Amino acid sequence: MGFLLMGLVLIAFTYFNRPNPEQIAAQQRFKDSISIVQGQQERQALEIQQAKELQNEEALPDSLKAVKLQSTYGEFSNAISGEEKFVTLENDLLEITLSSKGGRVYSAVLKEFTDKNEKPIVIFDKEESAFGTTLITANNRIVNTKDFYFEPIKEENKIVMRLKAGDNGSLDYVYSLDPKDYMLRFEIVSNGLNNVLSPGTNSLDIQWMQKIRQQETGRTFENRYAYISYKYLADDVEHLSDSKEDVKSISNKVKWIGYKDQYFSSVLISDQNFESTKLDSKPIADGKYLKTYNTETTVAFDLKGQEPTVFHYYFGPNDYSLLKQYDKNQFKGQDLELEKLVPLGWSLFRYVNKWIILPLFDFWTGICGNVGLAIFLLTLTIKMGLFPLTYKSFMSSAKMRVMRPQVEEITAKLPGQENALARQQKTMELYRQVGVNPMSGCLPMLLQMPFLFALFMFFPTAIELRHESFLWAKDLSTYDAIISWNTYIPLVTPYFGNHISLFCLLMTITQIIYTKFNMDQANTGQQQMPGMQTMMYIMPVFMMIFLNQYPAGLNYYYFISTLITILQTVAFRYFVNEDKILAQLEENKKKPQTKKKSGFMARLEEAQRQQQALAKQRANQQKRR
Repeated sequence: MGFLLMGLVLIAFTYFNRPNPEQIAAQQRFKDSISIVQGQQERQALEIQQAKELQNEEALPDSLKAVKLQSTYGEFSNAISGEEKFVTLENDLLEITLSSKGGRVYSAVLKEFTDKNEKPIVIFDKEESAFGTTLITANNRIVNTKDFYFEPIKEENKIVMRLKAGDNGSLDYVYSLDPKDYMLRFEIVSNGLNNVLSPGTNSLDIQWMQKIRQQETGRTFENRYAYISYKYLADDVEHLSDSKEDVKSISNKVKWIGYKDQYFSSVLISDQNFESTKLDSKPIADGKYLKTYNTETTVAFDLKGQEPTVFHYYFGPNDYSLLKQYDKNQFKGQDLELEKLVPLGWSLFRYVNKWIILPLFDFWTGICGNVGLAIFLLTLTIKMGLFPLTYKSFMSSAKMRVMRPQVEEITAKLPGQENALARQQKTMELYRQVGVNPMSGCLPMLLQMPFLFALFMFFPTAIELRHESFLWAKDLSTYDAIISWNTYIPLVTPYFGNHISLFCLLMTITQIIYTKFNMDQANTGQQQMPGMQTMMYIMPVFMMIFLNQYPAGLNYYYFISTLITILQTVAFRYFVNEDKILAQLEENKKKPQTKKKSGFMARLEEAQRQQQALAKQRANQQKRR
């Protein structure tokens, strides 16, 4: 019976603690990733060994070299030497140059965009990019496609880069480019490689490198938006650090990997998905490059050649509307979310940009054709939409302002710090009698904050501003310097820059004027914290330091927005009769106090009572001492 019970317990324990299908799949993925990593390590060791062998071969006679090449590269030995040739694929948007050395994309040029020197944007060229796939030959030798010379074959609307293997076998890189598209289709196809490569070959190890050029005027600011982005197959888009060296090893499946700067990206998309991916980003302190990006990853490969390994390169602008269209059309149902290459902010702010700011901006740009005028009309539209909130906030301030003499009487009757709680209670009691809620002016202001932060994220990433001039600003996507200097000034140059932006200066001046108006409005007769007024005037100066290197378009928006707010305030003061407001509040005093207190007011009064009780308790304790 004892052994029987023990057996039943073991069976039950095994049954209830068995892994579920999700856990089994996760364990299998973990084992697969471990085996892939081990395989990569073994291949790296073999590559090092082969490199040493090649160094020793240099001293051999030509006849022995040929034998050794055959031993090292197998059927690919004839492709180890040759002449580098270039072929071009192009449409109205892109010019792609392919190199026979490695069969890779040698350069990518965007025809409709120009750099700071008014030349077509070159995303990369020559040795600024590298691409290779690792192969294991039938005699267990490791080779890499970047070392071989491919044969270019031009066909209609596509180019085949063919790596020959013996008389009948080949590895084909097939490139095709549709008209008016930034997507370059890239296929890897096996032809008769069954006896050339290892029979167990079912995947390819891929290495991809690119140096990111500085394309814009402000290097420091452009650096903030240059980083590697990647999309999990069943999850969100993430990215590596933009400010420091960063390395990320990813065991989950990845749909695409994007090398981006502020306004342009190179994205590699896999139809079969990437596995066991390692991403590496290294910043470059100065010079013509911002960062160096590296990717090591694995993708499925059909050795029999029945199914090609399909990729798509995207070489193009970080344009939200354009990138969004790929999910609706060419990649429908795949949920690529390429539009997340455009950083529009987090959660709420992104929704505001996506559903309100972008449609309005596109609407006004389409109508007037001038980006500077479109920003003005966008600002005016937003201010008009928020007008009811602005008006409510002003009326709340006006009600408190007309009550100022009565609040000052309370302050005179209860002077000193020891009467602070009693003075506050009396003031709140007065406000409740006349029907004024001190917090009613804060809520409308808080509701406007999402628009403020959303536009702060929108303008630095809006490629529509790039190289668009307005008034004195030659380029709304960067700062509009009126004074510049080259001398490095500690604590100034790193944060403020070596220039003064005119729109930023105008924004600061209007902010100071608005602060003056706001301080006059907010003076309700109550005592304020020491130095509060000084702090309010210092804030615009801090904003100038912070925003001086930001795009002129952003500072122009803040300048126009603040100027409109000042005009609204002046108009309110002119048209709103404060005597009538005071008369209405005095009438409210005569009404019976049947209105139920708000939850906030009740909690505030309860907190005041508790503070007052605590203060009395401390005073009594001091008297006893």
